[in-house]
Amino acid sequence: MALQEKPLRSIDPIWDRICEEARAAIAQEPLLGGMVHACILHHANFEGALAFRIAEKIASPAMSEQLVREVADQALRDEENGTAAAARADLVAVFERDPACHRLMQPLMYFKGFQAVQAYRVGHWLWNRGQQDLAYFIQMRVSEAFGIDIHPAARVGKGLMIDHAHSIVIGETAVVGDNVSMLHSVTLGGTGKEDDDRHPKIGDGVLIGAGAHVLGNIHIGHCSRIAAGSVVLETVPPMKTVAGVPARIVGEAGCSQPSVTMDQLLGVRGSD
Repeated sequence: MALQEKPLRSIDPIWDRICEEARAAIAQEPLLGGMVHACILHHANFEGALAFRIAEKIASPAMSEQLVREVADQALRDEENGTAAAARADLVAVFERDPACHRLMQPLMYFKGFQAVQAYRVGHWLWNRGQQDLAYFIQMRVSEAFGIDIHPAARVGKGLMIDHAHSIVIGETAVVGDNVSMLHSVTLGGTGKEDDDRHPKIGDGVLIGAGAHVLGNIHIGHCSRIAAGSVVLETVPPMKTVAGVPARIVGEAGCSQPSVTMDQLLGVRGSD
């Protein structure tokens, strides 16, 4: 007699760890039990919990939480689009790079940078499907809820970490590579009223410091480092550090993966 086939239980170490952390959090602080159960433990998987959290944060009287959640669920189930895979990479990036992040559940529950990027990814999925008006609604609500404005047509790679995540602006034709890190008040903007390809192209592994503005259709080479407060108006070669207003090359990137090490200190020469 042929053996009866049985489905194997899926193994998801990220989700399993988030659930373990959630149960530990409830044990430590019972007052959070209802919220933690609603946001994490009532869901079968990471994607379901993320869709719930996105809907909870950006729903409005104009569009109910249930409707937003259904849209987010569709986006996260679309494996060909890669929205869920990118969200998982973003989660791990925040956990590994942000020294204030000690548990995988923290970005999902508390970090507006992670939450805003995931809502943007839903809007980008809608944009690519031709549902521009719904994508604009998501953009509007992300801006209102989180203070972060990412155009749904912008292309953002996986493994993005935005620390503190206040006043981030990423324009319509901007491209952000994989494993990029940026701090608050970063602008990837245009330089005028042109309506063609007008925004920066950020390579893989780039670190962008707080308050930096990268303007125009320029390229920032992979694994480069942009110092805080800089205004970058010209293309930057790979693996360089730029600083100043306007920014100039001041040295090498200092390491092979600046976006991972998050080292933002420029070398300072001692006095003669």
